[in-house]
Amino acid sequence: MSFEVSTYGDVYSFGILMLEMLTGRRPTDEMFEDGQNLRNFVAVSFSDNLLQILDQRLILTNEATSLEGKNWNLNANVHKCLVSLFEIGLACSMESPKERMDVVDVTKELNRIKKAFVLGE
Repeated sequence: MSFEVSTYGDVYSFGILMLEMLTGRRPTDEMFEDGQNLRNFVAVSFSDNLLQILDQRLILTNEATSLEGKNWNLNANVHKCLVSLFEIGLACSMESPKERMDVVDVTKELNRIKKAFVLGE
């Protein structure tokens, strides 16, 4: 029996951790039953309902304003960066290890997002 060392498991864990940080939800939350999981919840919801699944503690700054805690307005740059972060989390947590994002590409993409956020691009 031979074992091949791989980073695929680490990439998966990183993706789930990103989704946890962005949503404020844990994979073990009670809402995830009957085949539902954190990754599927984000995959189905994030493109149309980003602000509804985003942990509101992440945007309680001058970047966002609340109208009775329900309607959030983010500037376009912050929204674009958040979408990119969700996409990385989803790409890293694909079910098939071969479909997951490569760790080198994750690093490059995170650096690109950081640069865009800092420079406001």
